[in-house]
Amino acid sequence: MGRKWNNIKEKKASKDKSTSRIYAKFGREIYVAAKQGEPNPDSNQALKFVLERAKTYSVPKHIIDRAIEKAKGGGEENFDELRYEGFGPSGSMVIVDTLTNNVNRTAADVRMTYGKNGGNMGTTGSCSYMFDYTAVLGVEDKTVDEIIELMMEEELDVRDVVDEDGAVIIYAEPDQFHAVQEALKTIGVETFTVTELAMLPQNEVTLTGDDLEQFEKLIDALDELEDVQNVYHNVDLGDA
Repeated sequence: MGRKWNNIKEKKASKDKSTSRIYAKFGREIYVAAKQGEPNPDSNQALKFVLERAKTYSVPKHIIDRAIEKAKGGGEENFDELRYEGFGPSGSMVIVDTLTNNVNRTAADVRMTYGKNGGNMGTTGSCSYMFDYTAVLGVEDKTVDEIIELMMEEELDVRDVVDEDGAVIIYAEPDQFHAVQEALKTIGVETFTVTELAMLPQNEVTLTGDDLEQFEKLIDALDELEDVQNVYHNVDLGDA
């Protein structure tokens, strides 16, 4: 497994300038999921997944309701999901997932941000082959042994189950996400600390000095872009 999920989440949270950025991202994602299918999580798995993620970030109900109502009203905005891959200082790898209603604007913004912050945008597939698309679920008040036993009973061959800072994190194949989640609910899990589908690096690199400072500026700048939903990378930020 690559780096620990808790490290990723903590760094993401620390880099967000305000919760308004998180809410805006989720509002857009909820709107797109609700518009692409039924605006009802009971019959729309994509929407259900986004709403479950939103809970782990404490997104307010009014943000969720507004996005769903906008979709119900036949909002005319159309968004494309696009991925950009590139490199930061010393060959570090950065993947940027976007949701945009203006492809040309987003491509230009991402390319310019890479360039202004010591990086350069690569071609499709230039970085993603070094990452694994992974389902990540986190629970509290359970032990690793309990979860492993449950996975065996349910015949779910997950990638890993580990204790990370007091929470049990389950790493699984993306198509196992809902099966793992439903299995956890059968043993009384009602609240999840993590419910994500993420790109996790197969290996990490360590940067120091000016390279590390430049890299953090690059990640901050990319995350600040309006159309960016997620930024993944392969750098061990440690306690930086």
